[in-house]
Amino acid sequence: MPDYTIELTEKGREQAKEAGKRLRELVGVESLYFYVSPFWRARSTFEGVASAFPRDQFTYSEEPRLREQEWGYLRCQEDFDKICRERREYGTFYYRIPGGEAGSDVYDRINDLLGSLHRDFADKDFPENCVLVTHGLTIRLFIMRFFHLTVEEFEQMMPPKNCDLLILELQEDGHYRLITEMAYSAEPLRYSRPIEL
Repeated sequence: MPDYTIELTEKGREQAKEAGKRLRELVGVESLYFYVSPFWRARSTFEGVASAFPRDQFTYSEEPRLREQEWGYLRCQEDFDKICRERREYGTFYYRIPGGEAGSDVYDRINDLLGSLHRDFADKDFPENCVLVTHGLTIRLFIMRFFHLTVEEFEQMMPPKNCDLLILELQEDGHYRLITEMAYSAEPLRYSRPIEL
């Protein structure tokens, strides 16, 4: 089955509704703009989250740059497992899935998206809150790019759980701060070494 057509499970639909309730508690009556990955499971997640809000409280658009990493061709389970093993050993950021993307390609998409977001935020009528409905790897690469983290820091980041809210809050100095705690792997990277200047 192509990755973009995978459906949410019943548990996934419940998680999306719960995430919507948590988001509603966080933003109250403030306006929201949702950017949504075009993958079916992300669109279904958005519908569950958005069900917690009156329709006049939010606007949304589909954003293809938020899609998950492209996994290339359909393949048998044995080949898929081999790719997953190689990717873990090589590193998620640089490993290019045969016929698909490397994490660095997703990073480039996110970099391009940030330019669009900054232009959108400059619009005086832009809603008070921006919500990205996307995928685990894409979220970590967004955090990496937004906060100028290194590849090693990215590789240590653990994927968020399904329907976790990662919150960036605008500070008085005009900068954003990640107020959600990210989980990091305790296992050191094989290829990591201090930078010597």
